[in-house]
Amino acid sequence: MRIDVDHLGFYYHRKKPILHNISLTLEGTDPVAIIGQNGAGKTTLVKQFNRILTPTSGEVRIDGKATISQSTAQWSRQVGYVFQNPNDQLFLESVRKEFEFGPKEIGMSQRIIKERLIKVSKLVGLETELDTHPFDLTDSQKKFCTIGAIIMMNPQVIVFDEPTCGQDVKGNLRLRKVIQTLSQQGKLCVTISHDMKFVANNFKRIIVLRRGEVALDGSPEDVFSQREKLKTCFITPPPLTRVAQSAGLPRPVFTTAAFMNVLMDDK
Repeated sequence: MRIDVDHLGFYYHRKKPILHNISLTLEGTDPVAIIGQNGAGKTTLVKQFNRILTPTSGEVRIDGKATISQSTAQWSRQVGYVFQNPNDQLFLESVRKEFEFGPKEIGMSQRIIKERLIKVSKLVGLETELDTHPFDLTDSQKKFCTIGAIIMMNPQVIVFDEPTCGQDVKGNLRLRKVIQTLSQQGKLCVTISHDMKFVANNFKRIIVLRRGEVALDGSPEDVFSQREKLKTCFITPPPLTRVAQSAGLPRPVFTTAAFMNVLMDDK
């Protein structure tokens, strides 16, 4: 699936535009991260992908079709959106019903729903919690409940809004597995995150927003090597990357193994 963002602008109030003339193309199955300080326009941008928000100028196209041509409900079959706050998304009395609701609404057969329920609940770690009320789950489990509910509908694009917020190491590892699995299934995952370590280690493309504009767009190596420009975006590279940069290593690194390899090569 391909998402084309063409000279996109958006504002709630004309005198205070949030997005300015953004042009991007997202396609393929390599996960994409969108980063930037609070207020940079990250959530406003991704909410254009399934018409939760509608451009005030320019347009967004999904496989060549303008998003304004269909409703949000129609686009949800192809572009799933996982809200930052799970309490904004959960509303039924069991995890099972949350998982089944979307597929039933789009006419998925009961047989396929049953098959997907087994696979998806295991992927998000809730296979033993299907009859639990979502509000009795931990905060981390609530996030995975909302993720599972969207995956159940089998969209081609899944947008995650701050999925690492409130997650521990175990939760981040599960989230990594979810993104890798979806990518292997041919899905495009677009993720907003403030966790630079998670971003650097799990995404091949990073888009940096600054005041509603694209400031940087490239691989983790490309983006995190531009230290001065990142400062203007109020973004700090991952801790290990900063240590390597302070040590004068010639290129960004994100893992201990990479750090040692570059250190040895530099000698």
